[in-house]
Amino acid sequence: MDSLQTIKQRFGIIGNNNQLNLAIQKAMRVAPTDISVLVTGESGVGKEVIPKIIHNLSHRKHAKYIAVNCGAIPEGTIDSELFGHEKGSFTGASQSRNGYFEVADGGTIFLDEVGELPLTTQVRLLRVLENGEFLKVGSSKVQKTNVRIVAATNLNMAEAIQKGKFREDLYYRLSTVEIHLPALRNRPDDIHLLFRKFASDFATKYNMPTIRLDDAAIEALVSNQWKGNIRQLRNLTEQISVIEQNRNITGELLRSYLPDHNKNLPALVAEKKRDSDFANEREILYKILFDMRNDITDLKKLTKELISDEGPRQTEKKTQVLIDKIYGKKDEHDEGHTLEIISKNNRDSYEPMEELTSFDDAETIEETLSLQEKEVEMIKQALERNKGKRKLAAKELGISERTLYRKINQYNL
Repeated sequence: MDSLQTIKQRFGIIGNNNQLNLAIQKAMRVAPTDISVLVTGESGVGKEVIPKIIHNLSHRKHAKYIAVNCGAIPEGTIDSELFGHEKGSFTGASQSRNGYFEVADGGTIFLDEVGELPLTTQVRLLRVLENGEFLKVGSSKVQKTNVRIVAATNLNMAEAIQKGKFREDLYYRLSTVEIHLPALRNRPDDIHLLFRKFASDFATKYNMPTIRLDDAAIEALVSNQWKGNIRQLRNLTEQISVIEQNRNITGELLRSYLPDHNKNLPALVAEKKRDSDFANEREILYKILFDMRNDITDLKKLTKELISDEGPRQTEKKTQVLIDKIYGKKDEHDEGHTLEIISKNNRDSYEPMEELTSFDDAETIEETLSLQEKEVEMIKQALERNKGKRKLAAKELGISERTLYRKINQYNL
């Protein structure tokens, strides 16, 4: 078997990172077998080189190798591309077509971005992995294929499975062996090596001197995050090679080409759950109805106490408690004011029935008040009791301060 260094030279792999070496060695060990392999890693790390190593070191190396970008094929045609179709199976199918699994029989298929496959296609792919059978679109004839599948994805497969976007059984069939490629930012010692390789290639391609970095530029290069990984580094090297006339690149110049990931980032605000924030009108109306029911119950108790046969002193005490409960606690200068209505001048001559049936001086209460009027009244009373402090009034009403502020604006309070 070829050595690790030989494989790197053969496939143009640059770097000595331990994780990278482990991934290559794992690919070399599984190559002679026919087991399925799943290559994982961020976009731009070079996942496409692993299936090439596996194919070229396997007994299938003389058969076809087909790379398919699953994310680039429209959902309506992906089944036809992979499995083929019969003539007239759908609009535009003027003739039969062989799919990749039929064309690559005996070889290897690399399914890049396999996480983008539709669920219906995933079912078809699972059947191929289990018994090597597939159906062309529009056909009922089962066909056999002997294809090795190597898949790759940059998605978090556990999260995709949890969201129902990828079949769990298919994941386990594809990932018999999983090979992970590290991100470029986790390979700091390899970044400058890759830059020099790309700079040399572009100098040859465009027939110009090779660009070189000073120490400050090397430090800026290595400290960058490289969200786009090797693809981003390659594009940056090509851009500088073409644009800059001075072939000695300084740190300041290089930083002008690097994106500033710390600039103009949106602030992360923790979402706080509001326990008493009535988000819709129905909830606050329910609260008003419950409060009205409690008020009516208390008024019934007050009426019963007024017409009871108990002495006036005992009646006054119970009545005052009920009134305080309904209308809230009164100021000290108002204490006893309500009871004056029923005590008058001579408490010994107090007659409960006569006082109850004397409605001439009492304020008439409309029982047909709308819920909106009741809501306005409650808000006004809460604000008055709390001397206009919205926070305290909102707490008393059992709603959020934001909801109270909206109600104040709505009713022009």
